[in-house]
Amino acid sequence: MSARAADLRAAVAVARRRPWGRWGLRAVAVSYLALMILLPVSAILRSGLQDGAAAFWSDVMNPTATAALRLTLFAAVVTTAINVVMGTMTAYVLVRYEFPGRGLLNALVDIPFAIPTLVTGVMLVVLYGPQRTLGAWLEARGVQVIFATPGIILALLLVTYPFLIRAVQPVLSELDKAQEEAAYTMGASKWTTFRTIILPAIMPAIITGSLLNFARALGEFGSIIVVAGNIPGKTLVSAVYVFGQVESYNQRGASAVSLVLLSLSFSLMLVVEWMQKRWGAHHVNE
Repeated sequence: MSARAADLRAAVAVARRRPWGRWGLRAVAVSYLALMILLPVSAILRSGLQDGAAAFWSDVMNPTATAALRLTLFAAVVTTAINVVMGTMTAYVLVRYEFPGRGLLNALVDIPFAIPTLVTGVMLVVLYGPQRTLGAWLEARGVQVIFATPGIILALLLVTYPFLIRAVQPVLSELDKAQEEAAYTMGASKWTTFRTIILPAIMPAIITGSLLNFARALGEFGSIIVVAGNIPGKTLVSAVYVFGQVESYNQRGASAVSLVLLSLSFSLMLVVEWMQKRWGAHHVNE
């Protein structure tokens, strides 16, 4: 035991004599962060604001850019609202019910993380395309999916499906069932118990998952470029608009809209970080 203590003291003494050993890992991590994130963000800032605030505002208020931003925000809001309901429901089923195939369903939830988003778009075109059985049947009844807003929302729903489920699932798993059982013994229905006991407990996780879902939907590109048709003012979303501006050598216009999306996403990430810390502190205090 004394030999191990002596070895430990010797190691500590060596570390103190070599301060680079303490700071080397931090320097590498910070340098990598600066190279991979801070440097590209600073380049976007410089490009978008190089001609001043008036030029930046003009690029953002371009009718095509404004329409793309409106469609992006609308699709992200609708996608998030649907995923709040269906994601919470799916997480509840996966945690609280035993049924054949539950493990397979739980694994399938992560499929959107594993496949390229471009493949997601191709799958939707194969399923809902106007030359396909389902797509032709829907179009015959006046419902156009591909190259229309419903196709964009479907693509975003598929791409963002896991976010809310994976945010809510661990919180549901850790909930103490004593309060629920007490509510049942007092005659409360399952819906009343869920609304008054379970929902308040998982609400921070739902909000966190919703914000992550919304931020991911804002920047989706791969699946959208396949299913949207990319018609300016109708089915052109912001990410595809930025791509078009880059292809047209309008770096300033692309950077301006990118800065708007970046600001929205970064603000949401800050809110998520704040909520997670606040919920974590509250959980520890309890």
